[in-house]
Amino acid sequence: MRQIELSAGTIEYSDTSGNGPVLVLLHGLMMDASLWDGPIAELSADHRCVAPTLPLGAHRHAMHADADLSLPGIARLVAELLDRLDLQDVTLVGNDTGGALVQLLMGDGAARVARVVLVSCDAFDNFPPGLTGKTLVLTGKLPPAMFGLCQGVSGGRPGNAAITPPGAAVSPPGSGARPGRGGCRSRPAAGRAW
Repeated sequence: MRQIELSAGTIEYSDTSGNGPVLVLLHGLMMDASLWDGPIAELSADHRCVAPTLPLGAHRHAMHADADLSLPGIARLVAELLDRLDLQDVTLVGNDTGGALVQLLMGDGAARVARVVLVSCDAFDNFPPGLTGKTLVLTGKLPPAMFGLCQGVSGGRPGNAAITPPGAAVSPPGSGARPGRGGCRSRPAAGRAW
């Protein structure tokens, strides 16, 4: 995984290089660039595939404290990435919230983008979708270590985090999970029964 320092902080990205048509693949909330591993494996023979891990919840590097992590701010970050990598005639592909970012970029007249592909994405007034979407958008502002607290629930893979409401059962009794604390696990204090 490559890294590039942008105005908001360090972004990791995969890049197959090559001289074929350029595809930039954007993931959604609580996902990372690995979402695109399958399509990249099939497309990289005749396309240059670039897949950044955006600060949408599964990123591994904290963004700068003053970074604009609103969705328009992240869309501008994608435009900055296209500029810094000097990508031209790009096909921008967006899944989930990545699709919303594509729409925001196009609304700003992204000069480096020639085509767009929207794959099962947020749109219209369902953005971000529901209370869960609004809550998850805030996760982009947290340092990556905060996500490690919940990796036991997600099986350790970004994008698989099970966000559960407080009080929901997330593991069998006696496993150390604390009711009322959502999807994060912790050990109860010694001698204290839940």
